[in-house]
Parts: sequence; C-alpha cells; structure tokens
Amino acid sequence: MKKIMFVCKKNSARSQMAEGFAKTLGKGQIEVTSSGLEASQVRPEAIATMKEIGIDITDQTSKALGEFKAEDFDVVISLCGCGVNLPEEWLLREKFEDWQLDDPAEQPEIFPRVRDEIKEKVTQLIDSCF
Repeated sequence: MKKIMFVCKKNSARSQMAEGFAKTLGKGQIEVTSSGLEASQVRPEAIATMKEIGIDITDQTSKALGEFKAEDFDVVISLCGCGVNLPEEWLLREKFEDWQLDDPAEQPEIFPRVRDEIKEKVTQLIDSCF
C-alpha cells in the first residue's frame, strides 16, 4: 500500500483538505498523512468547506513534518510551493510534486475554488499511483 505525505507551510488548510480527499477517494488503496513545515491548527473554513461536500475532517490535527521520517513515505506532495524548503530526503521519494496552490487562509472566499482544485489533483494522483 502506497503511503502519501501532503505537506504545506502550516498544515492548516490545503494539506488538510488534500488529506481528507485522499482518505476518501483512495480508501483501502493508500495510507495518507499531512503535515506542515510548522504545526498550527486546522482552519475552521477548511473543515466547513469540506463538510459542504460531505467529507468530515474534524478529527484531523495539524502536525509538524519533523515528526515523520521521509523513508516511511512513497509519495510527497507540497501544496504551497514549499518544496524548496523541504529537506532533500523528502524530495527524493518515489514521487514528489509541488502543486503551488493559492493560500485560502489569506482570502477565505477562495476556499471552495482551492478545495475543488485539490480534489482534481488528488484524483489524478490516485489514478497515477494505481
């Protein structure tokens, strides 16, 4: 079973939504975790935006990348262009992608658009892994 790490700056919105989609869309096929360059809190807007489409991420928590080992993951996805700040071992996994999505924390009105972009990319990722 492939193990995927979604990483962002604070693990508060984009990476949390990606984790929620991957757990739902890849259920039984993949293991999924998300983290941030630093830990914070899951934004209420991320929880609400996912709930609108029937995915509950209220039990997800923000975690720091430093809590994990790169070798435990097959796929690493950066959602914020933070790939340049990741330690090299995270970039050298079987698959690394840097999606560079807009930060909805700065503009809460774009949460639905960013959520839909994440869903599309997560769907493509799961399709490409299997």
